Amino acid sequence: MSPPAKSAYLSKRLAGLGLLAVLLLLAVLASVVIGAKQIPLDQALSGVFSPDGSENALIIQELRLPRTLLGVTVGAALGLAGALMQALTRNPLAEPGLLGVNGGAAMAVVTVIGLFRVDDVLVYVWAAFLGAAGAALLVYLIGSRGRSGATPARLVLAGAGINAVFSSLTAGMMLLSPRSFNSFRFWQVGSLSGRDLGVFLQIGPFLLAGTVLALCLARPLNALALGEDTGRALGARPGRTRALGALAVVVLCGSATAAVGPIAFVGLAVPFVVRALVGPDQRWVLPYSLLLAPVLMLAADVAGRVVAAPGELETGIVTAFLGAPLLALMVRRGRVPQL
Repeated sequence: MSPPAKSAYLSKRLAGLGLLAVLLLLAVLASVVIGAKQIPLDQALSGVFSPDGSENALIIQELRLPRTLLGVTVGAALGLAGALMQALTRNPLAEPGLLGVNGGAAMAVVTVIGLFRVDDVLVYVWAAFLGAAGAALLVYLIGSRGRSGATPARLVLAGAGINAVFSSLTAGMMLLSPRSFNSFRFWQVGSLSGRDLGVFLQIGPFLLAGTVLALCLARPLNALALGEDTGRALGARPGRTRALGALAVVVLCGSATAAVGPIAFVGLAVPFVVRALVGPDQRWVLPYSLLLAPVLMLAADVAGRVVAAPGELETGIVTAFLGAPLLALMVRRGRVPQL
């Protein structure tokens, strides 16, 4: 690529990141303004930065600010986790659940509800995170057995098997314990509502660490996409890259799932759309996914408040309605970017 062409390419990609940053800012503003009670923008900003104890300030501080922060961080985590999962498995339609994250998290939440009679969201967060991490570790250990090591195909098969086992155990425990079923529904539905700042503060450090790790893997993932031998020749270490990538997926998707429940589609659709826009270069796929995913998450959350006002639709339901037709259209037109 000639210097002028390279400069134009870089400018175009940076402009795209800038546009996504503006869209994210608009989504954040919409999230704090729109709801069952419409709050003027100036009062909403005052409620965020200098609350005066008024009704609007309390709504902002207690309800909308926590769910907006969770929408941004959880959305970014799911977008990055999906991009990493698709790059690691070389499957453009893969999603983070392939590593057993959702199954392990669900099983852990049902266990603490059914066996220990716990009814605390923060306990759900830690239980789900540990369950997701344990499930992903189990998948990696099973998938890495044999001479060929942890190949993408082995990881996918191991993840599908572990997910099936955990799903069956979760369903069985809910049938045996009506209390587990009733409490589990609050977490399983996938929603940004009902969570306070304590949940955000609990998962924040994990999401930050996972984000930094994911962004640092962009170059090794590009080298790995060229093949094992070529990647080694370029200085990449396939085994280490896969292990660190799997760790980042667990930390990101496990924390996000623990905080708000399983949100469908974001980790699958966002990287898919991003690669259609910028190509397979992970140096751009990862930051674009980091910004686009929270835009989708907040847009879905705001749409759920508007469509069903004065009630609301859960975020996980809206993400499926918003994203599934787009993905189906892209697949039908043959726009499945190769990895």
